[in-house]
Amino acid sequence: MAENRQHTETVSDIHKKITTAFKLFDYDANNTVDAREISTIVFSLGCFPSQADLHQIIAEVEEGSSGYVHLDTFLPVMTKVLLEHRFPPIPVEHILRAFEVLDKENKGHLEEGELTKYMTEEGEPFTNKEMEEMLAVLLNNKRGLVYYRDAVGLLGFDGVMK
Repeated sequence: MAENRQHTETVSDIHKKITTAFKLFDYDANNTVDAREISTIVFSLGCFPSQADLHQIIAEVEEGSSGYVHLDTFLPVMTKVLLEHRFPPIPVEHILRAFEVLDKENKGHLEEGELTKYMTEEGEPFTNKEMEEMLAVLLNNKRGLVYYRDAVGLLGFDGVMK
């Protein structure tokens, strides 16, 4: 169902979605964000590029080497990415399977330290900031555990990021 909505989305709708996501990080209300926030904005728009692709997007939209990105520069680049359906989300089944592989005892959860180790040392490692952001959403603070079946729902996976 989400795919059908995506196909009927107009350029105007896409611009609104991008602008809304961008403005969440525009703390000075000047249509500018810190370039370090671009990855979070891109992910929130349902795109999951590799780190290399993400660095390429940032290089394309960053104002010189100022460390800042202006909405007027970001909007056309991100619009093209969304219209071309580049960097699609990973299917829910793959996300769950990845967690299950890490959960060798089939407990239905991973400990904070365990997940952090996997995510920062394997494959395309998360940065400490990315890990902190993810744990802020996923971690059950009372128990120090990430219940991954619930995590998929918290992240908004239903084929696309919400």
